[in-house]
Amino acid sequence: MPPTKHKQKHHHHHHRSSTSSMAAATAAGTMEEDWREEAISTGSLKRVDLHTGSNGWASPPGDLFSLRGPNYFTKKAKVPAGEWLLEPAGVDWLRSSAKLDHVLARPDNRVMNALRGSRSSKAFIIAVNLQVPGREHHSAVFYFSSKIDEPINSNPLLYQFINGTDAFRNSRFKIVNKIVKGPWIVKTTVGNYSACLLGKALNCHYHRGPNYLEIDVDIGSSAIATAILRLALGCVTAVTVDMGFLVEAQKEEELPERLFGAVRICQMEMSSATFVDSATPSSKVLPMSSGGESENEDDD
Repeated sequence: MPPTKHKQKHHHHHHRSSTSSMAAATAAGTMEEDWREEAISTGSLKRVDLHTGSNGWASPPGDLFSLRGPNYFTKKAKVPAGEWLLEPAGVDWLRSSAKLDHVLARPDNRVMNALRGSRSSKAFIIAVNLQVPGREHHSAVFYFSSKIDEPINSNPLLYQFINGTDAFRNSRFKIVNKIVKGPWIVKTTVGNYSACLLGKALNCHYHRGPNYLEIDVDIGSSAIATAILRLALGCVTAVTVDMGFLVEAQKEEELPERLFGAVRICQMEMSSATFVDSATPSSKVLPMSSGGESENEDDD
């Protein structure tokens, strides 16, 4: 009989430890969600309903986008994109007297502050900062964070993009666009540029921090992009656009393509942008190797 007691004891101990592990994982998950919800709710552009919202942003399902499928290089077939690799972590719509670079290093960046406040979070952030030229400079910043149960290295292509050279990033950073609602002229014009390697078409600058990658996209570096944007901004309150971001697959083993994140911008008002001081110094960020190339390397 004694061995049975020992087994029962061991079983109880195992049950207790697995229960405590589950509790710890749940607590970690809750903390992870808490900082993300804080980042989303404090964003300068508010989250709105996917179908009825205006002057805000929403998260479009991945299946609204068509990406290169598993047989793309033999059959040229595209497939619905499926679930994103990352989670949404908010949107900022900012204006300033000068172009806003490296917003994640600003001491007033609320996403990084929310992440730091959670202390235990191991999240990795990717931010896409679309820099809009004009008399006043605007930035639309889209934040995405790694999932609780999926480390950032679980997708080899995304991991390579995060840690690769700027030349590699420029050759792979891709946007897929779709005008959901808007005047015919905008739909027609933007429709011609529905998929684009942003790193080839525009000057992109990459900032790699200890737990983030920021991509600053200088729309003013392309006359065509600036003209299209001016057209869209002229009737921006009537335009709803879906944007998906991904690392382009260029080899068989990298298929199928996956979005790392996407955003729907719903009939945004230019005047709703939050003013920030462009002179605010960036906080000290630990340097990270970007593959041996400078952050501000000129595009070929």
